[in-house]
Amino acid sequence: MSSSHRSDYSGQSANDKNPPLAGVVGENISAIINMREEKEREKSLQERLADALTMFSGSMVFVYVHAIWFGLWILFNTGWLGGGTPFDPFPFSLLTLIVSLEAIFLSTFVLISQNHAGQIADKRADLDLQINLLSEHEITRLLTLTDAIADHLGIDVEKKSENDELKKDVDAKEMLDEIESREKTEKDIK
Repeated sequence: MSSSHRSDYSGQSANDKNPPLAGVVGENISAIINMREEKEREKSLQERLADALTMFSGSMVFVYVHAIWFGLWILFNTGWLGGGTPFDPFPFSLLTLIVSLEAIFLSTFVLISQNHAGQIADKRADLDLQINLLSEHEITRLLTLTDAIADHLGIDVEKKSENDELKKDVDAKEMLDEIESREKTEKDIK
């Protein structure tokens, strides 16, 4: 591979205008992309269909198709378009029935897609929490180690209760209980 087409873990070539990412960041990006692609492959046919229909129904093409369809339907059935006999005269009961059924199915497909997206969001939130707790634990250990090094070297570091508090590990359960307690208190006050 020539140096003009060389790339690092980030997938960026040496000629890109953006500087290359650190190797571990590039590896993490690749891992995230691979996990997302794997999750997409694991989706059932029904989930893929629901996602496709939700994506289409949330597009401007969907709006345009329906605007044209409704316009032509109304124009034809009011006698303004063509010379045929109206099959759904005003108040357009058949159109209303079709649109109502379509709304029922579309809302169901949207709910299916939202449930799937919610499950993915929950997994990501769990991962974020785990990473944050791990980071907090590592930082706590670094503070403790830094204090020990300062003590060993005889460096007089002003001891503050704030530093002692920071050196304690945070218990996730205690934190969640405290959040729930404060939320309940605020709701009771309102």
